[in-house]
Amino acid sequence: MLKVISDSSTLIHLARIGRLSLLREMFGAIIIPPAVWQEVVIEGKGRTGAEEVRIGQNTGWIQVVDVANEPLMKMLKSELDNGEAEAIALAVEVEADLLLIDETDGRRIATLYDLPKTGVVGILMRARLDGRIESLRQELDALREDGGFWIAEALYRKSLEVVDE
Repeated sequence: MLKVISDSSTLIHLARIGRLSLLREMFGAIIIPPAVWQEVVIEGKGRTGAEEVRIGQNTGWIQVVDVANEPLMKMLKSELDNGEAEAIALAVEVEADLLLIDETDGRRIATLYDLPKTGVVGILMRARLDGRIESLRQELDALREDGGFWIAEALYRKSLEVVDE
């Protein structure tokens, strides 16, 4: 089974457009560090994503795994928020097959560790290419309008071009 680690943003934004289940369909299970659980479920109580992630953990397809590499986490937390730092540290530690992360600084640092990564737009593109969603345009528009997710116009156009929309 693939080792897929997720930061908060991907979980929250997919939940906002009703597509969190794509992660289960595509990867079977995902792993999150405690800081992501804290941000999404505890601090996010009552917000979109909190209950969906809690249910995912209760049903076993979302697993919360502690990060053991304290020095790496401490270093990463000097530049990133707790969720991003722990997600990257955990991905390094378990030699993840994929890291789900959207924030620019987090992606830049993940690149320094040679971590394979994608974000919510990449997940939606893959879902469209796999036939799991009918329209990438519709999902990206929902992500922008309902999900409050900023997508650069060039990325929006290029993503649609890649999937022939």
